[in-house]
Amino acid sequence: MSSSPIETVIVDGLALANEIRDDLAQRIKAHREAGRRAPCLAVVLVGDDPASASYIKGKQRACARIGMDSVEHRHPASTGEKELLDLVDGRNRDPGIDGILVQLPLPEGVRANAVTEALSPEKDVDGLSPVNQGRLLLGEPSHRACTPLGVMKILERYAIPLEGARAVVIGRSALVGKPVSLLLQQANATVTMCHSRTADLPGTCREADVLVAAVGVPRLVQRDWVKPGAAVIDVGVSQVEGKLVGDVDTEGMQGVARIVTPHRRGVGPMTVTMLLSNTLDAYEAHLGE
Repeated sequence: MSSSPIETVIVDGLALANEIRDDLAQRIKAHREAGRRAPCLAVVLVGDDPASASYIKGKQRACARIGMDSVEHRHPASTGEKELLDLVDGRNRDPGIDGILVQLPLPEGVRANAVTEALSPEKDVDGLSPVNQGRLLLGEPSHRACTPLGVMKILERYAIPLEGARAVVIGRSALVGKPVSLLLQQANATVTMCHSRTADLPGTCREADVLVAAVGVPRLVQRDWVKPGAAVIDVGVSQVEGKLVGDVDTEGMQGVARIVTPHRRGVGPMTVTMLLSNTLDAYEAHLGE
């Protein structure tokens, strides 16, 4: 007998993000009605990269929509590392700032690691400081990196079983690959992390109940790489002939994957939402809640 065809669900990350943002807005409203100030996110942009500027504006709009304050610190590309570290130190010590986001990448001559190391772990709402990364490794409470946290929220929302599942992560970056692997392990999945030196990458992917692609290689993951019924999460974004594409051939997943995230309205809206959630958590921790 032939197996029943799989009905593939295209994840609506924007709808899920809006659900979570509505909850965040209600929490902020309750604080304001109790006479407290709104939580505040400080965003730091160095240089004039158009994509970075666009990301910052999007995050500020998202803050405003849920009643969260934001302040912007925009500096020219000529800004030195010491000047930027002094700025971060000032925001660390400012009691009116709950979260700090330094938009990456930074201009040449400014070490990203030096800046993330300077962030107060309590205000590092991007989850990139060595302290927060170390707490994740140890399974201790901390701010988690926003994109991996968004991935986990999607898997939770779509009721993807993780305990005992085989998970494969393509990509080993500190921003996505490593932290999402640790989060999947903490959910009791058995995780394989793949990279450019992995032998028989397609064969390894075919064993996955959950497949996360985060390498920035256009349409790397094809239909015949995917185990029937797998959950496929596409984190990568690349530009091909003026169009944005993901790491996964989304159309090819129809009838094979249980769920698949599109490269638009997929993981992206959840990343911003987790930034807002981390900032509100930092604010409430500041209040002793």
